[in-house]
Amino acid sequence: MKKTILLLLTVLCISIFGFAQDNHQQTQLHIIPEPVSINLQKGNFSLKPNTSVIVEDSKTLELATLFTKLLNTPTGYHLSAKKGKEVSDAIVLKINKTPDSELGDEGYTLRVTSKNVIITANQPNGLFYGIQTLMQLLPPDVESQTAIHSVTWEIPCVNIMDYPRFGWRGLMLDVSRHFFSKQFVEEYIDEMAKYKYNIFHWHLTDDQGWRIEIKGLPKLTEIGAWRVPREGKWWSFLPPQPGEKATQGGYYTQQDIRDVVAYAQKRFITILPEIDVPAHSLSLIAAYPNLSCTQQPYSVNPGSQFYKIEDNVLCVANDSTWLMLDKIFTEVAELFPCNYIHVGGDEAYKGFWEKDPKDQALMKRENITDLEGLQSYFEKKLETLITSKGKKMIGWDEILEGGIAPEATVMSWRGMSGGTQAARMGHQVIMTPSNYTYLDLYQGDPLIEPSTYSVLRLNTCYQFEPVPDSVDPKYILGGQGNLWTESVPNDRHAEYMTWPRGLALSEVFWSPKDKRNWPDFIRRMQNRFKYMDAAQVNYALSANDPIITGVRDANDSLQVKLATEIPGLDIYYTFDGTNPDNFYPKYDGKPLDIPKGASAIRVITYLDGKPFGHQINCPLSDVAKRVPGNKK
Repeated sequence: MKKTILLLLTVLCISIFGFAQDNHQQTQLHIIPEPVSINLQKGNFSLKPNTSVIVEDSKTLELATLFTKLLNTPTGYHLSAKKGKEVSDAIVLKINKTPDSELGDEGYTLRVTSKNVIITANQPNGLFYGIQTLMQLLPPDVESQTAIHSVTWEIPCVNIMDYPRFGWRGLMLDVSRHFFSKQFVEEYIDEMAKYKYNIFHWHLTDDQGWRIEIKGLPKLTEIGAWRVPREGKWWSFLPPQPGEKATQGGYYTQQDIRDVVAYAQKRFITILPEIDVPAHSLSLIAAYPNLSCTQQPYSVNPGSQFYKIEDNVLCVANDSTWLMLDKIFTEVAELFPCNYIHVGGDEAYKGFWEKDPKDQALMKRENITDLEGLQSYFEKKLETLITSKGKKMIGWDEILEGGIAPEATVMSWRGMSGGTQAARMGHQVIMTPSNYTYLDLYQGDPLIEPSTYSVLRLNTCYQFEPVPDSVDPKYILGGQGNLWTESVPNDRHAEYMTWPRGLALSEVFWSPKDKRNWPDFIRRMQNRFKYMDAAQVNYALSANDPIITGVRDANDSLQVKLATEIPGLDIYYTFDGTNPDNFYPKYDGKPLDIPKGASAIRVITYLDGKPFGHQINCPLSDVAKRVPGNKK
């Protein structure tokens, strides 16, 4: 009996040790988004100057060549891709001769042994995603733009099987509020590709700038692409002054567009163009004033208050509106291979329609009883125009108002309700609710972050679930993060606002729902920062900072509550005006009473005995505004 018990204890200890060892090995990997299945093995594959990159199918040779370029820059090697058969000391890209139904079009398997690396997939885009995972298994210097000769280029032996949860995995960049160069757009696409995004939503037009060349409509870029220069806080600017020249802006030529589309296609990213109508059209109306109801001459808006003052909405009953839109969308359809065109449809102020005799006559003639019905009329007529170009129409969820166009796809931004409603009506939906996916919002404490509005923290992005319980999942194409750029004036800040929240959303859109693990994501994210440093990509460390809120006790006295997004951080604070470190009071999780005479609290986070986040100095008057439910 004693021998039996001893044997059982021995087996149990071996099992526990084995589990702990496997778990330790698993934490050596730091892939984002998390794959469906990972099995880490012993050993490594060494990438050497004589390593071969082999394809078995000539149609994947271009992809393999792109891969070798990614490797050659940081390693200083001269690897080249060639067609051949599987051999030792090689990275092999294979298309399955018999498709694996579990992988679908975008899935892959990745097997790394000490002898070779084999990526298999049903389609080339699956191979591409396998390559992105392989790049994350190499040391961080693989992202360097110059050769690093001191690195041992080893890849851990592993078996991975992976495929996406959603087919639509998007990021949107608004280039109207601030113009971004063609080079930056391509760099942004590069970063998206690393995390298996497959849709780049290009917001090309808005009140503050028209960014796409349309042949035969030169004023769109001669006038619509430029505004008077302003720096500072958006919506606080002076409107254009008499005689002031419009010198800020830019646009993409049609050749620029073709170049970026081709660049994205090589990285298996589809570009969704957006021409925002009938509202958000002031840059279009500034170029062609006859398109609005008022037909008044307006300037391109520089970020000053104008809503309901200047008419930024196209006149529905104006024949010129439809001649113009037909011309624009004909060229947009020719430039972009994407099956969809995004037509905006959001935030249309209808007050000018209400006063316009032509629009009122149209409503009477078509038996339209309200202004929402007039927008519905516009959207349905626009969908007919879009489908005549061989495309499908996408619009923001406002296109539901007054009745949705028959085949339109809805991008739901005002929460989940618009998408839920559209899905129940049988329409396809892309979920992009602002409270989970708007990357232009504060990601940390407004006291120390660059100015913007509202708050969207990293952990909130990670909690996003695109499929509502009450909806058939087949109608949810996927989701998208949106970077509006009113408060994003330059390239570095665009990166700062996108990453790491874009990492969190990539995992939401790609990985199985049950694989999401916040503490483990943080571990992997911290490691990814090393790669971003090597690539010189900017990112935010806001999740390291303390979170300061207010609460009220039973006597309605103000107290301070502290928290962190990242688990396991220590929080230190002072009320006496001095700067805290780890010799000061440590927060124990309970609301803090405020000492008499105190006017502010200073808070900092530590990890392993070292400062980790920024110190935040918060006036107690600001704490009072942070009490949940306080509307002051």
